[in-house]
Amino acid sequence: MSDSSSKAPLPLRHPSAGNLDTRPTLLRAGDGPTPLPPASFPHGAEAPLDTVRFAPDVDDSILSKLVGSVGPLEGKRVLDLGCGAGGCSLALARKGAHVIAVEGSTARLTQARAAAEIAQLKVEFHHSDLADLAFQRADSIDLVIAVYSLSGVQDLGRVFRQLHRIMKPEAALVMSVPHPFSLMLELDADEQSTPYLTRTSWHDQAISWRASGDEGVTHVHQVSELFTSLIRANFRVDTIVEPEAVTAPAATRPPSVHFSELANWVPSSLVIRARKEGT
Repeated sequence: MSDSSSKAPLPLRHPSAGNLDTRPTLLRAGDGPTPLPPASFPHGAEAPLDTVRFAPDVDDSILSKLVGSVGPLEGKRVLDLGCGAGGCSLALARKGAHVIAVEGSTARLTQARAAAEIAQLKVEFHHSDLADLAFQRADSIDLVIAVYSLSGVQDLGRVFRQLHRIMKPEAALVMSVPHPFSLMLELDADEQSTPYLTRTSWHDQAISWRASGDEGVTHVHQVSELFTSLIRANFRVDTIVEPEAVTAPAATRPPSVHFSELANWVPSSLVIRARKEGT
């Protein structure tokens, strides 16, 4: 259902609330923000004002081209699937898009609505399961983005079938998820050793995370599962990107709260663009 009532933003919590299954740590004066689990991206991070950030600590301009391929966003109907706190929705609205933002979490939706009000941007918010898009008419969406949100969904096929129904022919779906390789590895606490395996490639148990007062689960979706699910839903995959982390001295900004040294060994994110085929 459509969510249009005004609510106050959620109270801020101490950064140590973002620790994952560890004892909270006290921050000393001058310390940076507490690192968050990479799989929790983008929750707990400050969103850029004019960029759709599909992954942490990568070259945004490369991934922005995946969205730019649809042409100017002015007047386009764009679905932000799993909008979280609304960072991507606001960036799209600033570019003139008619943004339809869907979020299953009431708390996140409250934050997103508050951010839109502060920015004085118009976004159409809906509180809904990501696969429950009955409110949207068929063949009406020009572009769908899903930033890490589909990692919280176990049945991808159901979501992709719903997206196929509401998207215009040849409309693009641009999605990102945690790279399955990064979910198989860990580093010692000093982050100086070689990463080691902690689970097999076929281990399908969901991973729980906490980030700045938020919490969720990440389902491990293999590349083959994502590709096959899209093809079965009648999408054509035309781009797969495994972006390399941009670190000092090449980085133009400091590492994000979601940065892990694992990103120097394997891709932290997997980004896919697929287009609707048929009707």
